[in-house]
Amino acid sequence: MRSGWNAFVGCIGIGLCLVLLAGTFQAELPAAIHVGTFSRAQAGGPYPDSWKPLTFHKIDEYTEYSLVEDDGTVVIKAVSRGSSSGLTREVTIDPKLYPIVEWRWKIENVLQKGDVTTKQGDDYPARLYITFAYDESKIDLLDQAQYELAKLLHGKYPPTGAITYIWESRSPVGTMVPNPYTDRAKMIVIESGADKVGQWVAESRNLYKDYQKAFGDDPPPVSGVAVMTDTDNTPESAVAYYGDIVFRKAAGD
Repeated sequence: MRSGWNAFVGCIGIGLCLVLLAGTFQAELPAAIHVGTFSRAQAGGPYPDSWKPLTFHKIDEYTEYSLVEDDGTVVIKAVSRGSSSGLTREVTIDPKLYPIVEWRWKIENVLQKGDVTTKQGDDYPARLYITFAYDESKIDLLDQAQYELAKLLHGKYPPTGAITYIWESRSPVGTMVPNPYTDRAKMIVIESGADKVGQWVAESRNLYKDYQKAFGDDPPPVSGVAVMTDTDNTPESAVAYYGDIVFRKAAGD
């Protein structure tokens, strides 16, 4: 994707997901937070749960997103033709309390020119993008000026970091690399190649541990979630589908 820093800024958000009761009593926390209940929406209707388009400066061709029915369930369908944009939701989640992120996705094709190691190949038929709220203590002095400038331009600080789970063309599953546009976003290959094309694939990741491995530190709160199918760099075409997205407590919690 050509505008990595803009995407990094675009997914930032503030919301409230944990409700504290008055006084010293705290309500029992739910076992899961459903951030993308696409299955409860209507095919052809509006996006649920405050999801909204995410577009980037200097990119004129946008990926098409719509709610469709697939195998009896409403999901997000993404169609990219040399284009780039996403769908995003602003949300605040404590990854210590809800470290597990689960979703399912399906693609119709992989990209022939996709390459996780280059800007020219920074396209993916499917990705789940999770940003983490700004935390000054985690930003070194050399980057502070850039963050301050971004706040002046956009009215808010960019995220401290981001984890992107991607379906890559050929890199081995488990590969972790920085985004070629910013090392504040780390990409993790969790599906690769064409073996599962046309199949719904259920995913489950420990986001808390993935952040620790990627950045060597404990994560700040999650600030936003996005799905993205983009082919503006290659340029090729891709079709992908995204099911519901849920954050859960770890087993035994």
